[in-house]
Amino acid sequence: MATIHSDNLKTIKKWYQDGFSAREIGDKLNAPIDAVYYFFRRHDIPRRNSRENSAIQFQRKKPSFKLKDSLSLKEKELKTAGVMLYWGEGSKWMGEKIIDFANSDVDMIKVFVAFLRRVCGVEEKKLRVYLYCYANQNPKKLIKFWSEITKIPKNQFSKPYVRESFNHDKKGKMKYGLIHIRYSDKKLLLLMREWINDFSNYYK
Repeated sequence: MATIHSDNLKTIKKWYQDGFSAREIGDKLNAPIDAVYYFFRRHDIPRRNSRENSAIQFQRKKPSFKLKDSLSLKEKELKTAGVMLYWGEGSKWMGEKIIDFANSDVDMIKVFVAFLRRVCGVEEKKLRVYLYCYANQNPKKLIKFWSEITKIPKNQFSKPYVRESFNHDKKGKMKYGLIHIRYSDKKLLLLMREWINDFSNYYK
């Protein structure tokens, strides 16, 4: 089996501490992964567990969004509005991994989508919309309506949920149904929670 010279100890430790995997280290040294593992054992370099590896990979993963560096006054107001809207109507599940904002108010949806685009710089093709409506409504017409409002193509809408049983006295409460604006990037979700926390601590 190919071996790695001990002169590389300091460099390999530094690479591993910086988050490089054993396979990546092997690629850098043009050595097989078995040689890297043997080197670790020979020099008592503790291996990371799967949870630690996942955390490192998450940190190294490039975000799918690009925050705007310098915000105008209106954009700062838009950011505040977007964060407040998510604080009130965003998913509260601690196990959540995506941005998930739900509402039936047209103007709130417009503001939140504008916030995602103009402040967060999200990737358009990753935006998703999920419609919730009642059986006495036309899902196709509602999807067309929300697609025009949000400027999100209809092919980025998930299969809608149509509720068969509902209180007919409330059928006018959601004229256009309710939609979820979703964006799959946990880094943006964590940043959103950080912004919310900043606001919640502001008056403490």
